[in-house]
Order: sequence, then C-alpha cells, then structure tokens
Amino acid sequence: MTISFNNQVAIITGAGNGLGKSHALELARRGAKVVVNDFGGARDGTGGSSAAAQQVVTEIEQAGGEALAHGANVTDMTQVQDMINTTLGKWGRVDVLINNAGILRDKSFAKMDLEDFKAVFDVHVMGTVNCTKAVWETMQAQNYGRILMTTSSSGLYGNFGQSNYGAAKMAVIGLMNTLVLEGAKYNIRINALAPTAGTRMTEDLLPPDIYNMLTTDAVTAGALTLCHDGAPNRTTLCAGVGGYSCARTVETPGIFLAAEDQNPETVAANFSSIVDPAQQQELENGAKQGEKFLKLAMAHVKSHQ
Repeated sequence: MTISFNNQVAIITGAGNGLGKSHALELARRGAKVVVNDFGGARDGTGGSSAAAQQVVTEIEQAGGEALAHGANVTDMTQVQDMINTTLGKWGRVDVLINNAGILRDKSFAKMDLEDFKAVFDVHVMGTVNCTKAVWETMQAQNYGRILMTTSSSGLYGNFGQSNYGAAKMAVIGLMNTLVLEGAKYNIRINALAPTAGTRMTEDLLPPDIYNMLTTDAVTAGALTLCHDGAPNRTTLCAGVGGYSCARTVETPGIFLAAEDQNPETVAANFSSIVDPAQQQELENGAKQGEKFLKLAMAHVKSHQ
C-alpha cells in the first residue's frame, strides 16, 4: 500500500527547519497541498522572520507541488485563525494538522525563571491548543481530520534540566486523550509522535557522530504513518535513528481495601500488590478507572454477604 495525500491540505507548524520542514517536504511529495507555518524565531523563541518558511515553499513549488507560507505565532489565536482562514480561502479544507512548533529554554528547575517555564508552555501547549481549536470545527464539518501532537521522551520519562519542556510535552498527551473521545464520531483521529532527531533543537547537545545518525527522515516516516487516511488513533509512536516503538500509559489491576483498612499503614503494607504489573492494561477513558474500583468494591461486598 502506498500512502498518499493527494487532494489533501496539510498544515505543519514550525516547518521552516528541522522536523517540520522534513514533514512538509514529504507531505508535498506525496501530493498534499502544504501550509508551511513558521514564526521564524530562534531556538528559544526570540526574534522572528518569514525567510525560512518561504524557502520551504520555494522548494516545494520547484518540485511541482503547491504550498503557502504563513508566519503565525502559534501562541496568538488571532494569528492562528488568520492562518486557517487563509488556508480555507485558498484550498477550502484542512485534512491534516501537525503540531510541531516548539522552543527550548533548558535549565534546572531551581535555576529556572518562571517566565522561561511559561514561554515553553505557551508554545508547546497553548500553541497546540490554538491550532487544534482553529481547525476543529472545519474537520467536524467535513467529517475528516488527522491531528498529530508532538510529544517527547522528556515528557514521557523526564529529562534533567527540562521541567518546562517535559511538563508541556506530557500535557499534549492529556489533550490527545480527551480529543480522541470527542473527535471519534467526526472521523477525527489524533495521535502523538515522540521524535529523536538531529535538528537545531539538539545540534549542540549531542556529539557530532551521534547527531549525524539522527536523521529527520526516520521521524517523518513515523509522522506520516500517523496522519494518513488509515492512521491509527490515540497512539504515541516513538521514532528515531530507524527505531520505532509505542509508548502507553497503563494501570495495574490494583487491590481493594475494606473501610476499616483504609489507612496509610495498610496501603503501605500492600504496596507490592498495588504496583504489581501483572495484567496491567490501558484504560479507554478516565471513567474506566472508577468503574474498575467499583467492581472491586462490589466483589468485596458480594463475598461478604
């Protein structure tokens, strides 16, 4: 099966460089009309220029594709809405949104200025929220949409010096989990990508020989797998250096304690059973956790009748 995006319109944020650029070029090569969004700021989010986005558009057009550049700052909903209106005015629909824009302001939590925490959160979380909100009504109306969140191992597992980035990257997983439920009846599928790639975000953080192995192509292959017509739903795909894996949030079966045993001493005494991973599973939604606990309680009551 060849994955094609013919007659589809895709918006990629932060597409002037790195992974966003790689995603944009490959989507265009596979037939998509592409909106190349890039505020044009530095890695820490300062500055701004449309040159990078326009260069990607030029590359796409020279290869025979269709594209437009838009310099919306994803933290500004007015600018984001203008980008969506421009896209709809030109092509009439939005099929794919890849939330890729991001900044880094690394520092240990003790030394981090709260403005740096807020700035990272605004771009990664509110930028994702703004762009997703702006396309949501259109995707509902056309009964089709594919949205990609960009998460990170820093959010999934933590990374020293990245409390702001890690918190933001975990927040978009929470957003995905709920939007999957709300978008299901409209054929809107939402997935997340946790990339490992050599970009300007990581170029001075890694040894050159390792950096050169982290090609953007390996990540883009995963990104497009999560965005096409037959894409999965609510999947967190990890991709880098040619490796692909899936990250999941799972919950142990747990235990039930009777009313007289609900104290920290008894919880602590039973902790090994509580955290036992045997038969752990993913839950479809938050209500499933309460359902599980109610079943445990009902079984306890029944056994004591």
